[in-house]
Amino acid sequence: MKPIRALLIAEAANPEWSSVPLIGWSLSTAIAREIDAHIVTQIRNRDAFVRAGLKEGVDFTAIDSEAIERPFWKLAGWLRGGQGIGWTTQTALASLSYPYFEYLVWKQFGARISKGEFGVVHRITPLTPTAPSSLAKRCAGAGVPFVLGPLNGGVPWPEGFDMERRREKEWLSYVRAAYRLLPGIRRTYRLATKVLVGSRFTQGDLPAAYRDKYIYMPENGIDPGRFWRKALRHDSGPLRAAFVGRLVPYKGPDMLLESALELLRSGSLIIDIVGDGPLMPELRSFVQKHNLGTMVTLHGWVANEQVQDILCQCDVLAFPSIREFGGGVVLEAMALGVVPIVVDYAGPGELVTSETGLKIPIGTREGIVTGFREALTRLTKDRSELAVLSRNSCDQVQKRFTWPAKARSICKIYEDLPDRTTP
Repeated sequence: MKPIRALLIAEAANPEWSSVPLIGWSLSTAIAREIDAHIVTQIRNRDAFVRAGLKEGVDFTAIDSEAIERPFWKLAGWLRGGQGIGWTTQTALASLSYPYFEYLVWKQFGARISKGEFGVVHRITPLTPTAPSSLAKRCAGAGVPFVLGPLNGGVPWPEGFDMERRREKEWLSYVRAAYRLLPGIRRTYRLATKVLVGSRFTQGDLPAAYRDKYIYMPENGIDPGRFWRKALRHDSGPLRAAFVGRLVPYKGPDMLLESALELLRSGSLIIDIVGDGPLMPELRSFVQKHNLGTMVTLHGWVANEQVQDILCQCDVLAFPSIREFGGGVVLEAMALGVVPIVVDYAGPGELVTSETGLKIPIGTREGIVTGFREALTRLTKDRSELAVLSRNSCDQVQKRFTWPAKARSICKIYEDLPDRTTP
């Protein structure tokens, strides 16, 4: 590989958080272990970077954009109307405040980029395709390749789930397409050298004129140092299933319990539900009403290492989410050899194949409940297929979805980029 130094822009990157910040941290640090790279992040992540052993000014730079970002963050919290809901509102306001962060990045690094100190500038986060980048234009002017992504978003709400959409307070999702009118959005994709896209939906949502630049690469990955254990297989006794995630309508924990009711009553299935959220009272009521206390455990939020402990005691991950962009928990289960059962839509539907898990067709709520009921019933009677699916899941994750594997793929993309050009 030709020597190259990368400037990695990861506004959201934190090893102590989850979701996008964890992706930003995991991918940027994995790339930095492969090549000479410097990470630029937001000031709120500074202490976590230092605690993880990185040296400020050497390994990373923390940019203080709080003057603009904090007021927008507070406004987003108020408009969302609660934790864990209204994500489109959160993303929209973050996209409005984010340009200030890039302005400060260029103010601090612009001269060094223009002088050719970095062979590529790669904006890793934000993951949303709705956030324009002024760096795309500035890097093009400096003749330095600019890489964007992996981007994910643009997954439509499936038909028949409008009530769940409203319960999630996703009011802005009805007019999400208006992001295409944002100043600089088309210019961002026109001037980017390469764009990593995290899902087929996202790829279809981006401007078709620049399709030759798009490279498909799901954004989630696995830390092999954390997910090294292997799940126990239960050849007899009740089938054990897990659900891991926020207890919100679109993730469908209530659909899972509804589909599994008779199996739980008969003692042929045990379910561990890990997570918390607005549906917790409803789930507790369901368990109490049907006397399922010995068959369903509502764990609430637990530490990450405890999630792995619980998953390793299970045969399957039963995850009926109907609108999942990435599906990180699906990869985590697969890495442990826990066979995923997912809805064939968006992120999970792209990550899981017939060789690694079971997919229930997207459809009505009743159709999904029926599909999960049939799949779980079949497995309680004959779980022989699980051994092969489990082994294939582990192999697939190791080949494609560990952070080191993804970092090597991205570094190969860097290697194939054009050399610095005259602006």
